[in-house]
Amino acid sequence: MKIRTFEDLLVWQKSIVHSVELYKRFQLNTDFGFKNQIQRASISISNNIAEGFERGSDRDFRRFLFIAQGSCSEVKSMIFIAVKLKYINQDEFDIIYAQLTEIGRMLFGLMKTLNSSEIRKYRSD
Repeated sequence: MKIRTFEDLLVWQKSIVHSVELYKRFQLNTDFGFKNQIQRASISISNNIAEGFERGSDRDFRRFLFIAQGSCSEVKSMIFIAVKLKYINQDEFDIIYAQLTEIGRMLFGLMKTLNSSEIRKYRSD
């Protein structure tokens, strides 16, 4: 399967699902600073995947995937705080953590593929 748009990337699709679920989980949270930061970091994952893809070069794409990976780690760090502050329970933590771990692994795999220059055969001309 050729990857023609960033929407074709499974990691982008999963990061969108994650962001929507995270938004819903924190929708009623009144700690606006915390809520704003975790939501912005979550959205940054999919946005950086999209922006990097559209840059057109593997080097730029890899750089934006690296930024997306950082945002993924930021959200992970924040959910540790969220559970300690009782903004989410342990079950919610486990679900979010698993999603982020999967997204992080997918980002790492995509970066590794870009490093080996194999991605060109999947991108359309």
